[in-house]
Amino acid sequence: MKKLTIIISLIVAVALVAWVEATMAGPQESPIRVGVVLPLTGNLSKFGNIEKNSFNMGLEEINAAGGVNGRPIELVFADDASRIETGRSAVEKLVVQDKVVALTGGYSSDVTLAVAFLANRLRIPFLVTTGAADMITERDWDYVFRINQPISEYSKTLIEFLHGELKYKSVAILHDSGLFGRAGAIEFSEHATELGWKIVLQEGYEPGTVDFKPLLGKAKAAKPDVVYMISYVHEAALLMKQSKELNFAPKVFAGAGAGFTLPEFYELAGSAAENVLSATLWTPQVPYPGAREYSINYRKKYGTETDYHGAEAYASIYVLADALKRSKELTPRGIREALVKTNMMTAFGPVRFISYENKGQQNSLPTYLVQWQKGVLETVWPAIIASKPFVSPEQAESK
Repeated sequence: MKKLTIIISLIVAVALVAWVEATMAGPQESPIRVGVVLPLTGNLSKFGNIEKNSFNMGLEEINAAGGVNGRPIELVFADDASRIETGRSAVEKLVVQDKVVALTGGYSSDVTLAVAFLANRLRIPFLVTTGAADMITERDWDYVFRINQPISEYSKTLIEFLHGELKYKSVAILHDSGLFGRAGAIEFSEHATELGWKIVLQEGYEPGTVDFKPLLGKAKAAKPDVVYMISYVHEAALLMKQSKELNFAPKVFAGAGAGFTLPEFYELAGSAAENVLSATLWTPQVPYPGAREYSINYRKKYGTETDYHGAEAYASIYVLADALKRSKELTPRGIREALVKTNMMTAFGPVRFISYENKGQQNSLPTYLVQWQKGVLETVWPAIIASKPFVSPEQAESK
């Protein structure tokens, strides 16, 4: 009976894929529909809406320039609310009801992994915009591509700077217990250990935690040179405010991007955010055509600053538009074949999907370091693109 159920499920899946490919392209004059899965409500909605704004900015520019060979692109947004099951349901609706020809978006790694699995099963190209757990592009999924750097690469530049430039040797790692946080903590500890660092504490916390003082007390007692945190914006701000209340002052507080690069982080943490260092995947100072213009135009249009999350989304719609233009046929299979051959420059950086280490169809880009200085997020490393030099705690105290 179990074997019969599996066979029936496979037949249904094959039939669904065939039906989808036959119906989704639409008439020649109709818009080309692309699905975007993002957390538009819930605790990660701040990130999701920055990305939605950026997708729409890119969409307006592309359609104003003639769209895809004369046809406009239509983005169909779906809210995953940062929940795995909601994300899966969103994909099924986008593919079956909305008849999108491709998917993009994907913020939290937990939801992105589930969406990627389903997209690959349905043979719908999925261009991951932000979900960073390494395993997402380590599964040999033919229909999954990723524009952003995996979490293992967030920490490389940061550790090289802290170890090579500042000579620090011990670290406490505090992280969100979701897939992104767990994976990032493991990667950071492995890189640090290879360089001879002492890991004095490595501990996770549940999403939504509001009292970090017990955890921070343990970290303070361990006396690390560096506290490395993998946190979303509200938890990131609370960690810093409560560290200040405990008079916990290691040589450096460092974040893994995520919540530490948003303007809201400084608004919530106030002076406790001052001099916090963070890895980031992009800054307006990067030497890519259109990077600074995108940042300026975002601020003009939405009245607030963007960050690397927005740049990822802005670039993603351009990458998909390029693939749609080059596709021999506007079917998922045709679009996938075009994505494989992508080789272009975007405001986020060059995009080419390659295989390296254990990853496939993964874009490869450098990472950068930023630091909050007097309420402004300054690029501090590498020096060649720095907007300001790094400020050490000792320098900050002497001013």
